[in-house]
Amino acid sequence: MITLSGKSKVYGILGDPVAHSLSPLMHNHALQSHDINAVYVPFHVAPDALAAAVGGLRALDIAGVNVTIPHKETILSFLDQVDPSAQLIGAVNTVVNNNGRLIGYNTDATGFISAVKQELKFDPAGRKVLILGAGGACRAAVVALASAGGRTVTIANRNKSRAEELVHGLEPHFSAVQFVATDYYDERFFDSLSIADLIVNTTSVGLHGEDVKFLPLENIKCSALIFDMIYSLTETPLIKNARSKNLLCADGLGMLAAQGEEAFYLWTGVRLPAGFMQNVLMSG
Repeated sequence: MITLSGKSKVYGILGDPVAHSLSPLMHNHALQSHDINAVYVPFHVAPDALAAAVGGLRALDIAGVNVTIPHKETILSFLDQVDPSAQLIGAVNTVVNNNGRLIGYNTDATGFISAVKQELKFDPAGRKVLILGAGGACRAAVVALASAGGRTVTIANRNKSRAEELVHGLEPHFSAVQFVATDYYDERFFDSLSIADLIVNTTSVGLHGEDVKFLPLENIKCSALIFDMIYSLTETPLIKNARSKNLLCADGLGMLAAQGEEAFYLWTGVRLPAGFMQNVLMSG
């Protein structure tokens, strides 16, 4: 059991909301299990307070933080350095404080691929994917899928122009991938919906228990897989609806654990056994 003192390091997570986060549970368990003198805490940071919060990381010498909704994209401009992969994704979910220099990384991409391969047995190579949303989580998923050989990636967003902007930024880097940008009412959305091998919800819809009303599950093929980046120790509304239609699906718990293990390594240099953090989450 670690006794906190003036020598203890502090890690945490910046988000709005953040009270629901399971990251403190899995990171504190990992820290204690490996006798690392540190603690991980949630920091509720409103959008207009992000600049001050990043300044606080420096002033308080916070050793590192995770970054979640809605700060993953905005935080880039406040950092001293951004890893090339995170720069391509356009979003940061992990910050390392290296002697006062704040360096941004994105572990969501590797966490996402790890989760869909392990939980859904899905290999992106040559497959068609439909992604809901166009924020930081979407960017990570798109880069991960394109890097893994995805054939077609359709990005559907309430604001079509944001999906188009994302596509235009990534097309030059992945010439072998066919990208499509659409909104939830365009004919191309329903076309993609009917042929997609994997459908991924990267929006925050469902975080507070609401239904993903813009995803008509009756329009998808019966072999389609559903991945909801929202996570829950019970069931998200999307997962509940998908299972009622006998669709193979998974929520973001596995992704949360996998990206957390990568962030833990970046902070501490300790490589956790695969599945360590997911086991912590499943055992409560």
